[in-house]
Amino acid sequence: MLTRTEPQPPAAPRGQRAGDLLRVEGIRKAFPGVLALDDVRFTLRAGTVHALMGENGAGKSTLMKIIAGIQEPDEGTIHLRGERVRLTSPLDALERGIAMIHQELNLMGPMTVAENIWIRREPRNVLGLIDHAAMRRNTQALFDRLKIDIDPAASVEDLSVAARQMIEIARAVSYDSDVLIMDEPTSALTESEVAHLFDIIRDLRAHGIGIVYITHKMNELFEIADEFSVFRDGRYIGTHLSSAVTRDDIIRMMVGREITNMFPKETVPIGDVVLSVRNLTLAGVFEDVSFDVHAGEILGFAGLVGSGRSNVAETIFGVTPATAGEIRVAGEAVRVGSPHQAMKLGMALLTEDRKETGCFLMLDILENMQMAVLRDSDHVRFGFVEEKAISARCEEMVDLLRIKTPSLDQKIGNLSGGNQQKVLIARWLLTGPRILILDEPTRGIDVGAKAEIHRLISALAGKGVAIIMISSELPEILGMSDRVLVMHEGHATGILDRSEADQVRIMELAAR
Repeated sequence: MLTRTEPQPPAAPRGQRAGDLLRVEGIRKAFPGVLALDDVRFTLRAGTVHALMGENGAGKSTLMKIIAGIQEPDEGTIHLRGERVRLTSPLDALERGIAMIHQELNLMGPMTVAENIWIRREPRNVLGLIDHAAMRRNTQALFDRLKIDIDPAASVEDLSVAARQMIEIARAVSYDSDVLIMDEPTSALTESEVAHLFDIIRDLRAHGIGIVYITHKMNELFEIADEFSVFRDGRYIGTHLSSAVTRDDIIRMMVGREITNMFPKETVPIGDVVLSVRNLTLAGVFEDVSFDVHAGEILGFAGLVGSGRSNVAETIFGVTPATAGEIRVAGEAVRVGSPHQAMKLGMALLTEDRKETGCFLMLDILENMQMAVLRDSDHVRFGFVEEKAISARCEEMVDLLRIKTPSLDQKIGNLSGGNQQKVLIARWLLTGPRILILDEPTRGIDVGAKAEIHRLISALAGKGVAIIMISSELPEILGMSDRVLVMHEGHATGILDRSEADQVRIMELAAR
């Protein structure tokens, strides 16, 4: 039986930083219609990794934004190195030694890597002008220290999501802060990149830095965290040593209930081929990719970051039209030159990056959810949109997906990352697709919501929807797929039946 007592601190770290770096007590934060935090407390000790766990909407990111100076609490106190402080802005927090790596990347695409890392802190020459050569040298020195292999002069917009994530990490480390907050830092990283990040974290911890680590991945908690705290519905539940609990203990604390089946894959009738792809090619990106997807089938796409999985999905959906190959829908050859054409063919695509290519952050939930069906003749009469009917269907989606929001009028930018993801899933379900492409459908989603999304995917397959599911999480691929297509460097290296697929076989094909 777990108790809510504070754990004993781990062994004292090396270096001069010692004791409680950060302590917050009685934190309360309310938004219109939502009490995000209610009498929350949290303590970070020097030289430790403290994981923060909880479902989407539990209040984790809100608390971290308060600690990082992005938001101010309505009530409560913050003590930094024993001194009570009021953090009025992100710059104020940085100057006090608190840096945060956000779940949604915040880099300037047209700028170089070096310019992104040293923005507002650029080295100057004797004339007061920015010394770009010195900035590149400083960046290279930082990368050498962190063992990051990225060209400081490269343009960020030309880099992969994983590379951008490592740049965000390097930028935060460059401030030499005492407190480092990492919000889902491994969401876009491969296994080897995660191992590299953990080496960086261990080195920082050894030098007395306190790290707050927000994650939904249980294996990461047990590998890297010294202790963890759990939040639920904006309230503090408990803090424990990672070595003192099991995965099931944490899940019960997070969701207040047992989750007995993370991957509720159902056996459903597999029908005729709905989508057929032959020798699909996008010059310079991927080549000669061929596969079929049947009605009621879930075809998993596996492969390392950069293997071309997402590129194939975008080409099928017309985002980047193919340079060669053939696409057939229900046996008929089609040319998909745009997403609008794909939608008319009954396709839907949930993209990998919800911030860059999914959410319209300044619009409300209703506007984000309904935009894929505004051209649907079922919702337009004599040139007028039937707002009442669409709103009713959107309300149904809020209930179905358990989206935590006071109303459809709430701006989507005010939702947690996981709830934003649910809104995007709802957007495409409203179109009634017969071919549903899901690119990382549960990225950044908590364990309870993952099980709900998995049940929904199984239910859609049971209704005859042909589903392509791209995921970097092999347990998800293995748990949900009828077959698994594996990609490596732009080529399909094999298709495995559910009965023969396992992590070893997939990794053999993914790393050829």
